[in-house]
Amino acid sequence: MFSIFKKFKEGLKKTSAAAFGGLTNLFSKKLDVADIDLIEETLYSADFGVEATEKIIKSIKEAFAKDKELRGKAALEIGAKVLADILNGSESKIEEKGEPTVICLVGVNGSGKTTSAAKLAYELSKKGKVLLGACDTFRAAANEQIREWSKRLNIDLIESMHGADSAAVAFDAWQAAKARGAKFLILDTAGRLHNKENLMQELAKLKRVLAKCDSMAPHYSIMVADGSIGSNSIEQAKAFNKLFGLDGLIVTKLDGTSKGGALAGVYASLKLPVYYVGLGEQVEDFKEFDSNAYVNGVFNLE
Repeated sequence: MFSIFKKFKEGLKKTSAAAFGGLTNLFSKKLDVADIDLIEETLYSADFGVEATEKIIKSIKEAFAKDKELRGKAALEIGAKVLADILNGSESKIEEKGEPTVICLVGVNGSGKTTSAAKLAYELSKKGKVLLGACDTFRAAANEQIREWSKRLNIDLIESMHGADSAAVAFDAWQAAKARGAKFLILDTAGRLHNKENLMQELAKLKRVLAKCDSMAPHYSIMVADGSIGSNSIEQAKAFNKLFGLDGLIVTKLDGTSKGGALAGVYASLKLPVYYVGLGEQVEDFKEFDSNAYVNGVFNLE
């Protein structure tokens, strides 16, 4: 737990600084109404969202009404407790559900799907054989990128030529995973704008093809969300959830963003659990989500 907390704290330095850097002077002073307004403003600036921010501020105001000697540190500790309550149920783990268990990663361009697919494959390879399927056949560099990752991590990869039918690649990958006795099959799909209906329909086709292989597949439909885009993640998740049916999220780039509060905003809005988060470039910076470590890292609390 200590190492996970340390990694979250290090990875969330920018988010913590953005959300609470301006509150440093409040830490040891008695609060007034203007100070509480400042806390509210900084929560919104880090994209914690309306629901999470209002709950946190309501609790701080209630504590202030009871104790006019309330200090900044105590207020942030109240905020951390409320945020922890908001995130109750947000942690989830990927378990074996099929032979193989099929995991489909979706999301928009630039969210980090390909990198996340490779890092997830590495994590799950600790439980057994994993196969990667390169279903991003639209982006010219996608196959090259995932091929390099597969070689680096020694993970088997099924791919096809640029422009191939992504659903056909998914079918071939499932057959290969079944034949090779893989426990997990991870499919990296093409990035697409959530408001482009024709592109989203291609994802629906991929899902139909997988269902013919295994009526329960994909066992996990996970959206990879770029943690740096803030509240836009909520609209993206709503769109993908409506068409594809999401089981949860992977949130990337939390180490380099001032908008890391969006993770809480997405969960508060959609109640989709977070499986993993990206806290850096290296494979070991890809961690199972720990809500307590996240809360402590954001609020910079020990």
